[in-house]
Amino acid sequence: MLNGSIVALITPMTGEGKVDYASLEKLVEFHINEGTDAVVAVGTTGESATLPIAEHVDVVAHTVKFAAGRLPVIAGNGGNATTEAIELTQALSKVDVDAMLGVTPYYNKPTQKGLIAHYKAVAASTDIPQILYNVPGRTAVDLLPETVAELAGVNNIIGVKEATGDLARVNHLRELCGADFKLYSGDDATACEFLLLGGNGVISVANNVAPKAFKAMCDAALSGNAELARQYDEPLRGLYRELFCEANPIPVKWAVHRMGLINNNCIRLPLTELSDIYHGQLVEAITKARVEVI
Repeated sequence: MLNGSIVALITPMTGEGKVDYASLEKLVEFHINEGTDAVVAVGTTGESATLPIAEHVDVVAHTVKFAAGRLPVIAGNGGNATTEAIELTQALSKVDVDAMLGVTPYYNKPTQKGLIAHYKAVAASTDIPQILYNVPGRTAVDLLPETVAELAGVNNIIGVKEATGDLARVNHLRELCGADFKLYSGDDATACEFLLLGGNGVISVANNVAPKAFKAMCDAALSGNAELARQYDEPLRGLYRELFCEANPIPVKWAVHRMGLINNNCIRLPLTELSDIYHGQLVEAITKARVEVI
């Protein structure tokens, strides 16, 4: 459970900027049918930074409702204020989620001591399993392996999403945290090798667009079949690159809309829709990934 191909799900929105729950249900069904192993609802790709707490919790609750036990749901519960993260965590604890994913506090750049105190306080506010999330390229703070190891001693902290792209960290984290601690890649470009080195799964942006192909890559890598995993991974590599031609989730929302899976390509300010100059190269990447583009 909570291994393999996990999608960092986008949050579909209407032309008025409200959450589009009909499209959200369609996305959940799409991932169930494509074989995705689990879904992250309102993580950072789901625009958590621009959803107030009540709306955030409502989107997670609807995702759980639409999934109806057919695949696990992990709720984003991060925040740059510990009190806010605790408030969100306690609200999400009333929803039947399988785990929560908490990004490191962003902008205020806490020390490693501060990160430990933050995550321990959040974990103490709930019994639901917690996954740490390290993405220093977006948060300006690096959750170091030694810090993760200390937090791994907390009963309900079960794993880490590591998005540095530094593959040397896989073995280091495994040595420090033990065999039972979950290691998830948060970097699509290095995800295949991350799994081959002993990772447990990938929380992926590209999975929004090519879930069946991404699932095949993950399954092959988790089974230890490096040749097959790399064979599945190669056509996806252009997608990994182009989905970050502008800030995530701008390109992935455009791609999912282009595929006809959501009704509108709406994103909340301060992010704006994908620039026209990137449309062609993203369509090419989707096509190479063997995804039908409408």
